[in-house]
Amino acid sequence: MEMPSLFLAHGSPMLAIEQSPYASFLEAYAAKLGKPKAIVIFTAHWETERTTISSSDDVYETIYDFGGFPDELYRVKYPARGSSVVAGLVADRLAAAGLPVERDYERGLDHGSWTLLRRMYPEADVPVVQASVNPYAPPERQFAIGAALRGLGEQGVLVIGSGVTVHNLRAVKWGQETPEPWAVAFDDWLLETTNARRLEDLFDYEEQAPMARMAVPRAEHFVPYFIAFGSGDPSRAPETIHRSYMFGTLSNLSMKF
Repeated sequence: MEMPSLFLAHGSPMLAIEQSPYASFLEAYAAKLGKPKAIVIFTAHWETERTTISSSDDVYETIYDFGGFPDELYRVKYPARGSSVVAGLVADRLAAAGLPVERDYERGLDHGSWTLLRRMYPEADVPVVQASVNPYAPPERQFAIGAALRGLGEQGVLVIGSGVTVHNLRAVKWGQETPEPWAVAFDDWLLETTNARRLEDLFDYEEQAPMARMAVPRAEHFVPYFIAFGSGDPSRAPETIHRSYMFGTLSNLSMKF
């Protein structure tokens, strides 16, 4: 079964236990997509200078890399196994493209991974390979990391970039249901530029996108978008599969590439 490349918003950690329209979307979309042979997920919550690939076959520890949430959330477990075989495929492809890569055999799944995956594949019965991001690398490099993985979908491997397009926690409006115009404007520009495949403009988003520094004060949650886009099939049009907002500014924009 062929798999696409996805960019998925992981929003609040409460996604794992709190029902919402976005949580319902993830459940329904995974059912539509079917079960992949493995998942490769680039998470905004694992930062390293070199792309680092989880490479063990063991069951992952569930990492609670957040604070101040209900006790129920800290009792959630997502006991997925890794895959040394798929990790090897990823590492070999990156190395062949001249991209530096490291292996990791101990780190667990952070909430950028398990909150999404618990909604999509709650049985934790799909092997997962977690990968890090370097928020300081330029967008061109992020896209190249993704491009090195093109074709994994033909082998039944689902590639996910897990982040958030508009992610400014200082600008959230608690309890506000309608999105702020500036957040919508940034995502509008992003979609227009992506759909037209204007890569040079996209890579220059800091200068060209409206309210870019407000939407992306730090790039760690945004760079998975470039990785997912790069790993998608360039002959297919990008597709917006979900768009909504939480707390006025936090974007749940999700894409299929």
